[in-house]
Amino acid sequence: MTRRTATPSTTATSTGGATGAPEGTGWVSFVGSGPGDPGLLTVRALDLLRDADVVVTEAPDHELLVRSALGIPTPTVVKDADGVETVVDTAPTFVDGGFGEDGQPLTHAARAKVVLKHARSGARVVRLMTGDPFLYASGPEEAQACVKAGIGFEIVPGVSSATAVPAYAGIPLTTRNHREVTVVACTDKVDWNAYADGRTLVLLSSVGPIAEVASALVAAGRAATTPVAMTRVGTTTEQVTVTSTLEHIAADARAARIQPPAVTVVGEVVDLRETLSWFETKPLFGWRALVPRTKDQAGALSARLRGYGAVPEEVPTISVEPPRNPQQMDKAVRGLVEGRYEWIAFTSVNAVRAVREKFEEYGLDARAFSGLKIAAVGDKTAEAIAAWGLRADLVPSGEQSAAGLLEDWPEYDDVLDPINRVFLPRADIATENLVAGLVDKGWECDDVTAYRTVRAAPPAAPVRDAIKTGKFDAVVFTSSSTVRNLVGIAGKPHPSTVIAVIGPATAKTAEEHGLRVDVMAPSPSMEALVDALADFGATRRLGLLESGQPVTKPSDRKASARRKVSN
Repeated sequence: MTRRTATPSTTATSTGGATGAPEGTGWVSFVGSGPGDPGLLTVRALDLLRDADVVVTEAPDHELLVRSALGIPTPTVVKDADGVETVVDTAPTFVDGGFGEDGQPLTHAARAKVVLKHARSGARVVRLMTGDPFLYASGPEEAQACVKAGIGFEIVPGVSSATAVPAYAGIPLTTRNHREVTVVACTDKVDWNAYADGRTLVLLSSVGPIAEVASALVAAGRAATTPVAMTRVGTTTEQVTVTSTLEHIAADARAARIQPPAVTVVGEVVDLRETLSWFETKPLFGWRALVPRTKDQAGALSARLRGYGAVPEEVPTISVEPPRNPQQMDKAVRGLVEGRYEWIAFTSVNAVRAVREKFEEYGLDARAFSGLKIAAVGDKTAEAIAAWGLRADLVPSGEQSAAGLLEDWPEYDDVLDPINRVFLPRADIATENLVAGLVDKGWECDDVTAYRTVRAAPPAAPVRDAIKTGKFDAVVFTSSSTVRNLVGIAGKPHPSTVIAVIGPATAKTAEEHGLRVDVMAPSPSMEALVDALADFGATRRLGLLESGQPVTKPSDRKASARRKVSN
């Protein structure tokens, strides 16, 4: 991979007086990654990660966070004509700064040595740190090591868990009546008598010693009924908050099996969570949603699911490949350029992609469509056409399907239409109904296989087990082929799993495979499908609350242990 070597920013830098990186040396950017939600990365952090040669991580999920934020896929293996395999990866080099080769946690000094090693080689190094580099982190020690070594650096603040996690739990740290807040790292050296007043406390590293801390605060004078909230893995869709009091928090946290990392808030502000909880009350919060789609088309759907609080898991069921015999497609594209067709009808985004790739292969561009009328089966296909710099002349006014397109398609008129031929690039398994309907309207059709849809390899055994045993809360089907292929490679989803489909045809296929359809999109788009699933989740949640039952997920088929977990 070729990387540009731009001059580092001189904002907030220090080299013992220098304002930029010395010639021939590396550069270190200490970047706060925030508390976990990739959306909380700063714009400056993203810019530096894009330009980095080396990223020294701190947490196990940092590499995934960087790849997700920058849209970098996992490494792939490519074979050349001789069968030689090459690993293709456009990501920077990731170096584990959390643990050494022996598996032991690295000290601040050891981490600094790792950072300096790569910086001295001339690399642009991003030292990615959880939260904020200068707030309860090793940033100061490592930055001082850079100063001593003469390596230039900059500090990019990150969103701290001390403020972000309570916010995601719906707990304001200050209000009109509570104006003072103190952040305390729970260690053996803390004198809890100093915090006997009514100020709000934010406790870090508090899970293990919470019983001793709570007892010490009560002994210092705090009321045993003082509200307490402990939030685990805050700002992520696995976030869990337990609300209690100083008297009972240790037992309640233990019953809820709260594990680090967690942030604890002590004070009257915790009571506001009952009305201000916004993150954990999302309609699909914590739902594990299976997305069986073509791998390169799952991103937008998964992003929308995350927006509603779900945890999407993409499982490729379909691989889109070129046709076995490309000659038919080559002939049709030549005919398009030569003016053989009056219309071209795109019935999918994949069809648009296939024709565009063939154009690029021939060195053509959108100008070759001059004088040609363009039809699109729906809005998404029309958007793909528009991204090419073209405009669809015909999009169904009603149902966005081949039937809807045929409903609006004009009859052939030998006076108004100089040519009576239509180019229809499609999948190898596409329906013949559109072709037959066009012929009935007087048009001749060149029905051309532009791409093939091939069943993907089965997912890993744990995923197949999760599908069959109901560990997924929902499955989102976007076509009949995703239904057939998922059942074929992984088996039928468990009856407890919510089945959401994009339209009537997909619903029929699901029912033919013995699945109960719970949600159907009002219009055939990914946005409408996810919105419909979210409406289902919201209605389900409201029903549970109105009946006095705890809010659970479809996969929660067993009674929970005794605990007070608020949603």
